[in-house]
Amino acid sequence: MSQRWRKERKRDPYHRLAKRHGYRSRALFKLRQIDSRFNLIRKDMRIVDLGAAPGGWTQYVADKVGKKGLVVAVDLRELDPLPHKNVKTLQIDISDEEAPKRILEIANGRVDMVLSDLSPSLSGVWEVDVARQVDLSLRALKMAKRILKRSGSMVLKVFEGMDSWRVVEELRKGFSTVKLFKPPASRKRSAEIYAVGLDFK
Repeated sequence: MSQRWRKERKRDPYHRLAKRHGYRSRALFKLRQIDSRFNLIRKDMRIVDLGAAPGGWTQYVADKVGKKGLVVAVDLRELDPLPHKNVKTLQIDISDEEAPKRILEIANGRVDMVLSDLSPSLSGVWEVDVARQVDLSLRALKMAKRILKRSGSMVLKVFEGMDSWRVVEELRKGFSTVKLFKPPASRKRSAEIYAVGLDFK
């Protein structure tokens, strides 16, 4: 962890806010801004959070869906327990053939929304990192198609540039409407952008 990165994090208002409010990560604010823009998350929904660790998005969603809602937090890493009773965790690789079946069992059927903030380990080589992100995004989309209800929605992280158009094209095949949005909480120099798929066909 470089000194420069530490200094930037200390100056980051979203990092400070997350720490002050006991949020797992600053990423929570990205989802809050996406939700505010598109009015996605409502009471009683059943939502799957792919790449959930450390749990910032899961925290936000669990509060929004309420006691009768459900969040299935999926990650290859173990997620530290959250106090919310409406959160169930699943430690599994999303490429595992058993993953969709296990998610459907936990959720007791198809879900209203799939969120994916999945990101690869960055190499620092732009072309390699974009290719890895595209691969992850396509895997997340494949998962969504197997577990989403008709008319459901998806929020999916992509990197701007090169092959990212493939992800957007695949989203358009599965959703009636696709919007792209870069939340203010995303770092300015970050290539990340979020694709929002509405009305799953």
